[in-house]
Amino acid sequence: MTLRFTKGHGTRNDFVLLADTRGDLDLAPQQVRRLADRRAGVGADGVIRLAPTAAVARAGEEVADAVLAAEPRAIWFMDYRNGDGTVAEMCGNGVRVFAAFAESLGLADLSDGDELALGTRGGVKRVRREPGGWYAVDMGPWSFPGGPDAVASGSDAAVMAAGWDAPRPALSVDLGNPHTVVALSRPAELDALDLTRAPAVDPAPPHGTNVELVVPLGEETASDGVTVGRVRMRVHERGVGETLSCGTGACAAALAVRAWASAGAADPDRVPTTWFVEVPGGEVRVRLLEGGHVELAGPAELAFSGELDLG
Repeated sequence: MTLRFTKGHGTRNDFVLLADTRGDLDLAPQQVRRLADRRAGVGADGVIRLAPTAAVARAGEEVADAVLAAEPRAIWFMDYRNGDGTVAEMCGNGVRVFAAFAESLGLADLSDGDELALGTRGGVKRVRREPGGWYAVDMGPWSFPGGPDAVASGSDAAVMAAGWDAPRPALSVDLGNPHTVVALSRPAELDALDLTRAPAVDPAPPHGTNVELVVPLGEETASDGVTVGRVRMRVHERGVGETLSCGTGACAAALAVRAWASAGAADPDRVPTTWFVEVPGGEVRVRLLEGGHVELAGPAELAFSGELDLG
């Protein structure tokens, strides 16, 4: 079985992209693992299949029916798989790379400010291209699963990482996929973390979770005079391990840090709604939108294309 692929990345969170425009490619977990293998395959954090949303619906994915009901223009679906072959709801960096891939295939044109609506297991995502070349994604609604009590106390979970003497408090954030955010005090502590093993989360989420370790870096004034926040982050992604970036993780980190900052602020309304998140692979921007949505913006690059015989 020979597959034509494209390799792409968003702040070095990298993906193998497959154009399945007829919707007849059925990827098995072992094939995903082979594609993502950095020694025996192409190498990536995950695999993205671009397929017709209608074909995904016919294959039995009820969420694809819901996507088309919510947005008939979302004719393309991002079928995202983690590097270990497991199915995931969506990926924020992957959505941007998906949009760049769709443009390269002539399936979308965002050059005139047009918007691409696409389907994911986390719902409809809308992407536009900014003048500087970054792709901005309305990631849709988000929530704190622990509710107001968790926000008020600052945590609803505990995380234990390798080398720590005791667990640290953490806040759960849902962006269509699960996240658990832990605050650290210093960049040096973040740099010294051992993320070769997955941090333990208590209570353990039923479907696993991405764990973000973050250091709030305070606020600054942007070139347009707007006050923005800044956060540094590392992440351990479920089904993958540590990655150089995570889009939904960056959103979760910004939302958690903003909640913590608001709880201690004399005037919560003055806490920034825009945050720049520094990750090992670069930088992304997170912005709160009206209606309880959040936007993620950052680069998306297609590196090369080729063919791989999966044998």
